[in-house]
Amino acid sequence: MTNPKISKLYAITPDLENTDDLLSRTRQVLEGGARLIQYRNKLAGDILLREQAELLRQLCREYQVPLIINDHLDLVIEVDADGLHVGQDDVSVAEARSQLGWDKIIGASCYNNLELALQVEKEGADYVAFGAFFTSLTKPNALSVPADLVNQAKKKVSVPIVGIGGIKLTNAKTVIQAGCAAIAVCNDLFQTKDIKVTATQFSQLFAETI
Repeated sequence: MTNPKISKLYAITPDLENTDDLLSRTRQVLEGGARLIQYRNKLAGDILLREQAELLRQLCREYQVPLIINDHLDLVIEVDADGLHVGQDDVSVAEARSQLGWDKIIGASCYNNLELALQVEKEGADYVAFGAFFTSLTKPNALSVPADLVNQAKKKVSVPIVGIGGIKLTNAKTVIQAGCAAIAVCNDLFQTKDIKVTATQFSQLFAETI
């Protein structure tokens, strides 16, 4: 069954060590209509990770928006986040599902690999993420996605598909038109001058492409 929570703007936090700045930027993203927040901070140590995750969870609950934690299964459990996103080098979806149960959202990076998407769906993933669609500052060496991959995937995968990688206001429509239920955006959302306005503009693209 398609998870209705996985849709439209999926915001991924940048590596910010200043917690107040992180919370301020995330609040603006939420005000702009983001449907999911993923906490990802590759620069933070364990103490900062927990502190930021806890505060983000509280913030997201204010807006009734799910908070997904990148990579850290233990952190999801510790702060009672709403879900986990895993990559190929992280805990498996099957293991995550066995520990988190079925009340939590679990998503998986599938890069440009349709077979991997089918595998993680069988293991219990709520969504699959394909990318990079475009050159990404966050992951400059990410594998690129063939133009027809999403179309192929929609014929075989029943869970929502998230597009990721270098997505900007100027190219997001092509990802949505390809069939992605949601677009994941980091730098071109959190690093803009007016974050709330940018988030609103990303969200409105879905209505424009129906």
